[in-house]
Amino acid sequence: MLLILGLGGSVFFFQPRWLLSLFTTVNPGAVFFAKVDPADTEAPMIALTLDDGPYPGTTEEILDVLAEHDAKATFFVIGDRIPSHSAALQRMARDGHELGNHLMADEASAKLSASQFEAALLETEQRIVETVGKSAFFPTAAKLGWMRPGMGWYNAGMIAIAKKHHYRTALGDIFPYDTHLNSVQFAQQQILWNAKPGSIIVLHDGTTERGERTASTLRFVLPELQRRGYRVVTLSELFGAE
Repeated sequence: MLLILGLGGSVFFFQPRWLLSLFTTVNPGAVFFAKVDPADTEAPMIALTLDDGPYPGTTEEILDVLAEHDAKATFFVIGDRIPSHSAALQRMARDGHELGNHLMADEASAKLSASQFEAALLETEQRIVETVGKSAFFPTAAKLGWMRPGMGWYNAGMIAIAKKHHYRTALGDIFPYDTHLNSVQFAQQQILWNAKPGSIIVLHDGTTERGERTASTLRFVLPELQRRGYRVVTLSELFGAE
């Protein structure tokens, strides 16, 4: 029993790539990390992804931290939150970050019917493009490339619809359970223990508490990753080097 508990705890903390690769063999269509050879780039890269924004106050704080450390991220935004927080979305684009599609609501996308999923995907895309596509800061807004399903669960039908509309589906291999655990210290250590070239970090905005924890986590993690020689980049930059 202790051995089983120990193995379970190890998987919980380390999220091994071999297990994620096994999962994608059974349920293909999403990427959890990039197969990047560090020797092919000037510095090993890690993608930072941030879900569930924009959110008042905390999104700006997160953007300030990213700017301070010259780090880029892919923001998976929720369509319902865009109209009330368009300025934050425009700043994401202006600061050189990438925008991803996280559908219309903070809910499990796998519970949606195929038609509901497609409608939510396209409505979120339209809101993103209408908000930042008119801005000189983001002239390529009409080309969105990444989708992340709500709650992280997906199926073959969702993948097919995403591909139909020219999206790739991204999850991640570093998830410090920040939607469940309120510990900044756990998130910091879990990220730094598991950081590897090609990793995708998943963190969350979306409520005051989560967003503030994410900002605090990044204040500690970003300089340490950079001290180790990593560049923190968007998904498109990471997979462009794959």
